[in-house]
Amino acid sequence: MHSATFVLLASVFLASSVEMVEALTIVVAVGVTRGWRSALEGVAAALGTLAALVIAIGPALVHYVPLSGLRVAVGGLLLVFGMQWLRKAVLRAVGLKAKHDEDAIFTEQVAELSAQDRPSKGRDPTAFAVAFKGVFLEGLEVVVIVLTLGVADHRLGLAAAAAAAAVVVVAIVGTIVSRQLAGVPENALKMAVGIMLVSFGSFWAGEGVGVRWPGSELALPVLVAVYGAVTWVAIAAVGRERRAGVEVA
Repeated sequence: MHSATFVLLASVFLASSVEMVEALTIVVAVGVTRGWRSALEGVAAALGTLAALVIAIGPALVHYVPLSGLRVAVGGLLLVFGMQWLRKAVLRAVGLKAKHDEDAIFTEQVAELSAQDRPSKGRDPTAFAVAFKGVFLEGLEVVVIVLTLGVADHRLGLAAAAAAAAVVVVAIVGTIVSRQLAGVPENALKMAVGIMLVSFGSFWAGEGVGVRWPGSELALPVLVAVYGAVTWVAIAAVGRERRAGVEVA
């Protein structure tokens, strides 16, 4: 497997896994509190809508947008996405931003849903809407990543398959462990995804403006290593500043 293909698969799979863990927390809360039928119908509707977006937009981008311009646009978008993920991950790593607590999110969702009246029979509109919204909103970011990574490298099918695999894996694991999702190392996953997205963004933005990377796609693992080292240095530096500030205070 080429290095670029591996990085693409890992990026899409990890990003999709992180978003789907958050969505699964909401779905499980809805299912436990309001009933599984309407919750699963909402999930199915959201996944169908997201898949339709990929099918409708992806091929159009591949066939009608010039590759060089597409790679510049995609590279810039991935750099923005990646830097946002990295910034939040660094802040969480040094304690300047609270980490996601899936158990707390679950408890809050259960309390909110339990306070609302349930229909005596038939579909539960609240359960359907909450499950749909949770999966759709978390999945939109996955769709953007699938489209940008898959289209720019002409591997849309491969990117979509990686995202689908992540959805299946998270669903199976979630079914087995129920709502015990707090142990998922979400910040570490987000940091890894951020590094990969920034690496892909740099690679494709460079190619779009005419940069010839040494070794072509072999430059991607090098970029991942460089950005990983920079992230480690940033965590160490911000951590030192934070400790110094605490000591001065």
